[in-house]
Amino acid sequence: MVTVSVITAVYNARDTVSQALQSLFTQSYPAIESIVIDGASSDGTLQVLEALRPRLSVLVSEPDMGIYDALNKGIRRASGDVVGFLHADDEYAHPRAIAHVAAAFEDSAVDAVYGNLVYVRRDDTSKVLRYWRAGSFSSRALRRGWMPPHPTFFVRREIYERLGDFDIQFRIAADYDSILRFLARGDVRVHYLDEVLVRMRLGGASNRSLSNILRKSREDYLAVRRNGVGGAFTVVMKNFSKLHQFWNRG
Repeated sequence: MVTVSVITAVYNARDTVSQALQSLFTQSYPAIESIVIDGASSDGTLQVLEALRPRLSVLVSEPDMGIYDALNKGIRRASGDVVGFLHADDEYAHPRAIAHVAAAFEDSAVDAVYGNLVYVRRDDTSKVLRYWRAGSFSSRALRRGWMPPHPTFFVRREIYERLGDFDIQFRIAADYDSILRFLARGDVRVHYLDEVLVRMRLGGASNRSLSNILRKSREDYLAVRRNGVGGAFTVVMKNFSKLHQFWNRG
């Protein structure tokens, strides 16, 4: 049986982290390692996590250099065959999400698995605002700005050991850089699950302000250039491709 390590990086998310972790605890799949890396929260998050400690495999609370540094700490502590990420504002869409992912990894030829994602209201996760249907992977799609939803992207731990973890020089787009490194340069073999795996609350760091949007575009451009998958056109198409999420409801 494949063991899945799920890493949650959290900082001052007292109001949502419990709901995120409850969606993990209610998964039907038995072989899950839950790793929580808290960035020394000051809003009561740690007290929430301490109450959940008996159900966590690893709980660390200490200052870090941002979300990607925290995720790297989690990767280094992971012992599972497969690594995935559940952000403190997100939740799994249904109790068999991890089971379906793990079943795909029973094929030894599969290195990574991803699925679809819905964006939901922050105050009511039953209200879907955007639907991200990832679609099948192709190397040509990368040049058109395609990427899978990172919260649905599960990878064998050995891939991180071989190709490296997140580059913390990126403040917003290290997940995009990592995916390009794996898919464009790392010959990682992927499997697409055409189902919604994760519900994500709107309001992430990348679109929280105009300065963040501009920084993300700059980082996206650096990521596509360093991984040899395009340039400015790729970044423009990456942003343009999100438009259909607003009217596609799955």
